[in-house]
Amino acid sequence: MRPPDRSQSERAKLAVFRAIPGTLAPRDAQDLMAFPFFSLSKTVRTVPIDFRTPDVTIRVEATGEYGMATIWDADVLIWAASQIVEARDAGRCTSRLMVATPHEILAFIGRGDSARDYERLEAAFDRLQSTTIKTSLRHAGAGQLHRFSWINEWKRHTTREGRARVVELILPDWFYQAVLDDALVLTIDPAYFRLTGGMERWLYRLVRKHGGRQRSGWKFDFHVLHLKSASLSPYRRFAFELRAIVQRQPLPGYRLAVERTMDGREILTFSRDKLSTSPCGQTVSPSVLSGTPEPAKAVTSGTAKPCLCEQKSPNRDIESEGYDALNLESNLKDSNFKDVGTPPDLWITPGEGR
Repeated sequence: MRPPDRSQSERAKLAVFRAIPGTLAPRDAQDLMAFPFFSLSKTVRTVPIDFRTPDVTIRVEATGEYGMATIWDADVLIWAASQIVEARDAGRCTSRLMVATPHEILAFIGRGDSARDYERLEAAFDRLQSTTIKTSLRHAGAGQLHRFSWINEWKRHTTREGRARVVELILPDWFYQAVLDDALVLTIDPAYFRLTGGMERWLYRLVRKHGGRQRSGWKFDFHVLHLKSASLSPYRRFAFELRAIVQRQPLPGYRLAVERTMDGREILTFSRDKLSTSPCGQTVSPSVLSGTPEPAKAVTSGTAKPCLCEQKSPNRDIESEGYDALNLESNLKDSNFKDVGTPPDLWITPGEGR
């Protein structure tokens, strides 16, 4: 049998996208903001996330060696999404093969540049690559699933002294195509990177996704939030931590409150804080800033000379232990457009549509 042709590897087929230096607006993928894809704890998690509704299936699995990718590791994906959108809007070619210095990534996500910070960044790469996701999200056909890792592969180039010079990352097509779609990317406040708690970070992304343009705010039942977080914490502990977050009001650009219904259920409400501003003094915009203005055309992933962009792929493609209820009919109304369904007793209707 003929040995495989290494020249036909995935890397060999991709154009290189050199990261844009300087300060960029942070952008996040809406799918990653709305659904449970990451561990909310810095301790190693190997228990899979198993999230199912009539419309969406998500299973996230981790290895014992590295554990599941965390919500802090997801900062790397926010950096990647921000780079791709910025390049596309400037009319530059983009690619799933990204090259950057570790310092550029660390500076964007608000980390230091010590040896320990570099080690933690590489540990994040390992978790992002070893974590596998199987999902039906963004697949119109019944029964279709897409399996991938957050990073297909990564490579470090070092100097003679052994210091990291640049890193190469290959992103999965599932994530790359979502970022290229205007409707699936939102700007986030740079202050997000200063949130230290896993629950705070998860909650900000959820609130930003659902509360961006709601003048009357948005509401979620505490039990729905517990399911959507895929947290390993028992519900009572989760609810306690949620109330503590409401007391602290740490989420940039939003005000949180807790309401109690006549039957005793707790409801988290949130709305935009009109007085809140970003660190630069500008009011945080609720709109998606990823659109390319006419007459300029968006640069897609299709191969075209002389750009040498990568060829567009034809693919369109919470726990397991003790949380079987997630696979039953306790389904969730996820957003102000049709993500998933919700039983009437948990459906909290917002004041205004998007």
